[in-house]
Amino acid sequence: MKKFSIVIAGGGSTFTPGIVLMLLENLNQFPIRKLKLYDNDAARQSTIAEACKIILNEKAPEIEFLATTDPEEAFTDVDFVMAHIRVGKYAMRELDEKIPLKHGVFGQETCGPGGIAYGMRSIGGVLELIDYMEKYSPDAWMLNYSNPAAIVAEATRRLRPDSKVLNICDMPIGIENRMAQILGLKSRKEMKVRYYGLNHFGWWTDIRDQNGNDLMPKLKEHVRKHGYTVPKDDADASWSDTFLKARDVYALDPDTLPNTYLKYYFYPDYVYEHSNPEYTRANEVMDGREKFVFGECQKIIENQSTEGTKLHVDEHASYIVDLARAIAYNTQERMLLIVENQGAISNFDPTAMVEIPCIVGSNGPERIAIGEIPQFQKGLMEQQVSVEKLVVEAWITRSYQKLWQALTLSKTVPSAKVAKAILDDLIEANKDYWPKLHKEDVVVREDL
Repeated sequence: MKKFSIVIAGGGSTFTPGIVLMLLENLNQFPIRKLKLYDNDAARQSTIAEACKIILNEKAPEIEFLATTDPEEAFTDVDFVMAHIRVGKYAMRELDEKIPLKHGVFGQETCGPGGIAYGMRSIGGVLELIDYMEKYSPDAWMLNYSNPAAIVAEATRRLRPDSKVLNICDMPIGIENRMAQILGLKSRKEMKVRYYGLNHFGWWTDIRDQNGNDLMPKLKEHVRKHGYTVPKDDADASWSDTFLKARDVYALDPDTLPNTYLKYYFYPDYVYEHSNPEYTRANEVMDGREKFVFGECQKIIENQSTEGTKLHVDEHASYIVDLARAIAYNTQERMLLIVENQGAISNFDPTAMVEIPCIVGSNGPERIAIGEIPQFQKGLMEQQVSVEKLVVEAWITRSYQKLWQALTLSKTVPSAKVAKAILDDLIEANKDYWPKLHKEDVVVREDL
């Protein structure tokens, strides 16, 4: 059986150890000959890499391991690039979340102004990775789950249309894992789902078991009362609130089951009122997962052993192995991907990057037809996809005007005046990361 060479781009991420553990747990299904970590922050990656090296020596010493900041070394002789980069790291995420809050708008990593700011940083970084892959391993595939996935996917469609890039998100997988718990199933893979939308902006329309039995009524009854909360829930406080709030999101359209992120678009006032401008989700992550993962890696390095480590397999990341296997072995597995619509949703923009089920094989994804969607979802999606397209257009043309339009059009921002105030603050905060925007044609009255 062929063994594969993988580079994880974003090697210094707190998610990297969990992904490495997940890959090692699946070696019988997806054998690996070489595993590389790549990051442009050598200091941050070194701690993660040293711990991963010890993990591999214990569990799979036959796998060649390398951590590097050199693109040629990283991207030469690879079959798959697993990309999960965060341009600006958590320091910039904190600003993404706190700047909008100063203007009465919630701050969130991938939604609203924060997501737009993050998208403007991410586009260049992801394109750089694609170019490295195509230069040094032109036959490789990139499995990209760098956020904000919707904006990044639109950028790859526009700027690297022929590249072998699959844009994915594990959020629907996390919700489907909860659905399986609610239903008493062993795995989400026991369910066959129909879903459509944009990334972090979608709906399940049909869920059945392997025998074709309709599972939606039981799920709807649970979500109507409890959202996506489950018994013995180990989610932290902010996620617990999000899972519970799904019952109010569900109320907007009881014919479907919603993605949890829709709460940011349907109830932005609620999210803002429940936000702490001094301590946002970024602070939670830095004080929680960030300290935990780096602390555990440091213990592994000090002990030169994984004994007693609390690092664990990232179950969501198993989706990445399924996707790599589908390409490598032509498994024709049905998976949710972010792909160009091209008529799959028949009454929606054919160039929109939509999240829908696809059959995945060695030639990539084949879209499953969704047909027409209702006016409510269509209207919401048209507004949001226009925001995403305007952000990418602003990045390409370096246009202040387009980015102001994108923020103004976002359902999360109350007016063009607020949009402009947020934008001006975001430009100052992101001057080391965003392209310089042309502003000379923008004329705004001072009493706007």
